[in-house]
Amino acid sequence: MGRASALGFNLALVGLSLLVLWLLYALVRSNVLPESSVPLVVEEAVPHNGDIPQIDIRNGAGVSGLADSMRVFLRSRGYDVVEVGNHTSFNEPQTLILDRVGNPDIARRLATTLKLGEDRIVEDIRQDYFLDASVIIGKDFFDHAPFARDEASNE
Repeated sequence: MGRASALGFNLALVGLSLLVLWLLYALVRSNVLPESSVPLVVEEAVPHNGDIPQIDIRNGAGVSGLADSMRVFLRSRGYDVVEVGNHTSFNEPQTLILDRVGNPDIARRLATTLKLGEDRIVEDIRQDYFLDASVIIGKDFFDHAPFARDEASNE
């Protein structure tokens, strides 16, 4: 056997060895290694849409800082407050909850959190809004959480 044929034989032997190693790895990986070592479902760590109600808060009473105080209160109770600002008018007589997606359960839960009656829930579906509900703070804000006078003494 000459040098050229010995080199060719060695290269073929190395290539065949690499192929055998790759096949063994594939066999072990598919039959021996547990599949749970790689997380298959990442979404479980992230809440699904609807798990955390997304709301916005509008100050309709004209008193500075109301919407920010409401934001802090609602976030501490598990709501995702996505926007805070002034309402189109500062003459809203009553605090209202606007159901933006037609899900009365979220609106009722929010009403309970704010100590509002269900008569304060208004269905105002807005598909162009990407939130579940809106809170319009009215001039009666001292009657409801978080501004109720008895609420301050309880916390």
